[in-house]
Amino acid sequence: MFRDRTVSLVIPAYNEEQTIRQVVAEFRQEPHLDEILVVDNNCSDRTAEFAAEAGARVVAEPRPGYGSALLAGMTAATGEILVLVEADGSFRARDVVKLLVYLEDAGMVMGTRTTKQMVQQGANMRFLLRWGNVFMAKFLQLCWMRPAEPRFTDVGCTYRALSRETFQRIRGRLSETGPAFSPEMMCAALQERCRVIEIPVTYSHRLGGESKHSDTFARQARTAWKMFRTICRKRFLERGARLPAAR
Repeated sequence: MFRDRTVSLVIPAYNEEQTIRQVVAEFRQEPHLDEILVVDNNCSDRTAEFAAEAGARVVAEPRPGYGSALLAGMTAATGEILVLVEADGSFRARDVVKLLVYLEDAGMVMGTRTTKQMVQQGANMRFLLRWGNVFMAKFLQLCWMRPAEPRFTDVGCTYRALSRETFQRIRGRLSETGPAFSPEMMCAALQERCRVIEIPVTYSHRLGGESKHSDTFARQARTAWKMFRTICRKRFLERGARLPAAR
């Protein structure tokens, strides 16, 4: 619990048996978390079993995709605050409190992995991937320069926190099932006039396995193209009615 508000952690997982026990164990030591949900997104290994043994509540989501898993987890969570994180061990539990503190002033707080001083040796944030994220984030920022004037440097960071109120407001605007779900959440929050801010988080090497979206240049290019199309769709084809300013 954080300042009398319950907090749920949502972890999407697809065949993460090598890392899931360590990730759940680390985040269970974070005193502000009231529950940890692991979303079993059609795992064919023992991810769900290991997650439950480590103390997480396991939720099954048969629709494939990173976005589908996150949406299912946020829907199933009971907390007034939702924190999202990867199952690969690349993020640290000690950063949860940073997200929660800044959430006092925003509807959603994004983590960024592009602050060089916070990227640890061996992390999957090589030069091209890092600057590709910065470029796409700046494009999103430019699209919403008026009226929101956001400041973003990363569109692919799962580590973020949002209030239950924000989730309820943006839920109907979320349709992406893959990695483009990440910038879609950012765009949806801006469409709903929510305040979105970004803070640096520690980004470490994976504890095991490989990235499903950025381990090769071809996958990076496909993911970038999908994100670009999603940002354009949200800004230019789904503008929606003007809404009053809100947190």
